[in-house]
Amino acid sequence: MVKLSVIVPFFNVRTYAPDTLRSLLSNARDDFEFLLVDDFSTDGTAEILERAEGGIPGARLIRREANGGLATARNTGLDAARGRYVAFLDGDDWLAPGHFARLLTAVEELGCDFVRTDHVQCTARSRTVRRVPVGRRGEVLDPRSVIGPADRSTAVDYPFAWAGMYHRRLLEQGLLHFTDGLRTAEDRPWIWRLHRDAESFAVITQLGIFYRRGVASSLTQIGDVRQLDFLRAFDQVLAETAKDREAEKLLPKAVRTYCAVIAHHLNSAGRYEPAVAKSLRTESAAALRRMPQEVLGDVLDSMDDRRAGRLRALRRRALVTGRAAA
Repeated sequence: MVKLSVIVPFFNVRTYAPDTLRSLLSNARDDFEFLLVDDFSTDGTAEILERAEGGIPGARLIRREANGGLATARNTGLDAARGRYVAFLDGDDWLAPGHFARLLTAVEELGCDFVRTDHVQCTARSRTVRRVPVGRRGEVLDPRSVIGPADRSTAVDYPFAWAGMYHRRLLEQGLLHFTDGLRTAEDRPWIWRLHRDAESFAVITQLGIFYRRGVASSLTQIGDVRQLDFLRAFDQVLAETAKDREAEKLLPKAVRTYCAVIAHHLNSAGRYEPAVAKSLRTESAAALRRMPQEVLGDVLDSMDDRRAGRLRALRRRALVTGRAAA
């Protein structure tokens, strides 16, 4: 029986894939499978994965016939997963030896739907510990109880799919798949759905994931139109949360997070291609118009003056544009 399925998408990470694969080897067990999803790489990554398939116990290479992005590649792995539990890793990150075995022991002992864990962010030679913003550790909790409050960093602001382990029943309930085609912010609708609809989770203190920042091929480093997928991702968060039985309670957090991310992208607009920067402003204005206006007003009143002022100006533009269109 396969106890754990680990889904690892790869796309043009020839430089980093060997580190990732060595760390999988140091985590191998007879009842683990590693689903190596090649998302139509063109830089030699596929050849590295071919060799790894025969050298890492439990490794299976899955080739996609077209590049679909991280969300779609993860879904490809989920569709092939056979394990009782599921975990993720990205093709340019790596693990401490035995990390998955320790995580598996924890989730089995706790008996919950999923566990979340801290990670180490690696930027060049710098190492920074990033912690799940939940204070209660090693205790089974209601996932929706840690979505709020709106004005603080909470569990849904720590969306990294690879920072945890998930029981197969979540896959069978439709809670682990990602929105196909999202090129960035794919974890955002995913983490919100998980915390709204799963029944139990826990946070454990374990440092075994090393997340590589600043990779040139990463979308966080590229200023093209794919970056604007965050708008589609957060539109989905708002639409699904608005249908929740506790929508009135949860929407302020969803709207505030959306506003904070818009403000962040506007502040970084200088690194985008000019046409993308223009679309960012136009589409962000339209997004503000789509938000529940009373909730948005309260959120802007609670934000710092710099961000709130910028978003209010954008909101006025959206309202004027909307009246003109009418």
